[in-house]
Amino acid sequence: MTPFSGREDKSQMRTVVLILQIIVSLGILNVWLLRFYSSTPYRGGQARSMPEEFAAYGLPGWSTYLVGALKVAGAVCLIAGLWFHALVLPAALVIGILMVGALAMHLKIRDPLRKSVPALFMLTSCIIIAWGSIR
Repeated sequence: MTPFSGREDKSQMRTVVLILQIIVSLGILNVWLLRFYSSTPYRGGQARSMPEEFAAYGLPGWSTYLVGALKVAGAVCLIAGLWFHALVLPAALVIGILMVGALAMHLKIRDPLRKSVPALFMLTSCIIIAWGSIR
């Protein structure tokens, strides 16, 4: 038995979920809006930008913008979900599914494990957000 009541546990879980919503949202907006054409140590293959990364995965150019639109929309919904709770679960699920795809692409081109860490963190965070939003 924990020293906290069930009510305090729910309050703590809600706080964790809110913090993760903000972290995931800002992380996605940073990568897709501010660093789209920037090199990062986590880009797939030898890519120096988002379009180059999708090309390294063997994906068509248009998929960069489709995935980007879905991720940015999901991030915006996670932020709006701070006030409109109904948006949280669908946004977390969409972003989580896209992170599974990101991990699959890193595996496909045999990237070092360290390049998958951000996607793995985001996926784990989305699972916690989704789980917390239905509790």
